[in-house]
Formats: sequence, structure tokens, C-alpha cells
Amino acid sequence: MIRVAIADDQPLLRATLTRLVGTADDLVAVGEAGTGDQVVELAARTRPDVVLMDVRMPDMDGLAATRNIRADPALSQVHVIILTTFDLDEYVYEALRAGASGFLLKDIPPADLLTAIRVVASGEALLAPTVTRRLIAEFARKEAAESLIACELAAVTGREREVLTLIACGLTNPQIAAHLELSISTVKTHVRRLLSKLDVHDRAQLVIVAYESGLVTAAKRSR
Repeated sequence: MIRVAIADDQPLLRATLTRLVGTADDLVAVGEAGTGDQVVELAARTRPDVVLMDVRMPDMDGLAATRNIRADPALSQVHVIILTTFDLDEYVYEALRAGASGFLLKDIPPADLLTAIRVVASGEALLAPTVTRRLIAEFARKEAAESLIACELAAVTGREREVLTLIACGLTNPQIAAHLELSISTVKTHVRRLLSKLDVHDRAQLVIVAYESGLVTAAKRSR
């Protein structure tokens, strides 16, 4: 069972999301929170696999709550999905940097939300709709630092850079394997090595590193 915690300042939306999660045989809601402080406490107490996190909440916003959850070593297996009303909210990019695994708009179809929870819980891929990729690219360009290319990617091999670039473009492991003519197990090995070398916890963070380092932009120029 995938354990899901729900954080939103609107009681009706919390209740709706809880009921929706309860319709899936492989998901279970472990609790609700209406403020940032409450969701941090809830995560520490229930150890969910996924937190559905609103951005704007009392006491502590979703950004700070995500950062606090990700900073706790005991909660290293907790994945955060940001739920937002806005498709151009700069807080989303900051939330990804804080450790969120992705974000969704609140008008997402119910079935797609359930699928997103499963995808993020598996750690296999960043849920990256077009708006997510646009946000990451836009805000990463604003904060890109050339030194990151030398510092963060120094230990990354040429093949690993190829895999990292394709991850940043939204490809899944099977798609990367087909593109590079590799086995899926080999791709998974490259992904594990990238996570270790770049000291990040999931593919969302790999996407950010790829953009911030200029790797994706450089790859596009070379094509």
C-alpha cells in the first residue's frame, strides 16, 4: 500500500482528496493537515510515502514545509507532490529545489492524480507536464551558475551526461534505453550513479541539476 498524507488549507478539498485516495485499492490516506506546521508533524508521525502539498497554507507555507520534511533524515523516503492552482507559480520551482518530487495543477483529472501518486512513490520518474518543464527551464536559466558545470558534473561520465540530459527532457527509463540502445537495467544503473555522484535524492533533483548546470541548454545548441 502507498501511504498518502494530504495537506491543504481548505477542509473541503482535503476531504475530497482523502476520499479520492480511498477509491484506489493500492493507496491509503494516513492523515490530513491544514497548515504547514501540521503537515510536518503529520509526516514525522505517520511516515507517508507521498505528501500532497498545497503551496499556500497558514503558519508555514508548502515550500518551508517541504524543506523541513526533506531535511529530516528519518523522512528520506517521503516524496512530496506540490498541488497548485497556478500554472506559472515561481514557488513551484523553489519547491522542487527544496526537495519536492514534482507538482500538479489542482484541476488535474482524478485518475491522473492517482497515477501521479504511484509514479512519484516509485521514484522512477519526475511527473513533468509541459508546464513543469517550462517552469524549471525558466527559473533555472535565471539562476544558472557556470561553476556548477565544473563542480557538480566533474565526476559524471559522458554516457551519464547523456542519460541526465534525457531525464531532464522528461524521458522514462524505457524511453532512454530505446534512445541510447541500452538495456533498462543499464539505464537504471546510470541513474543510481547519477543520484549518488550528484548527491540528490530523486529524478526531480536531477532535472534541476541538468538545467542549472547548463547541460540541457548546451545539448540543445549542439543539435
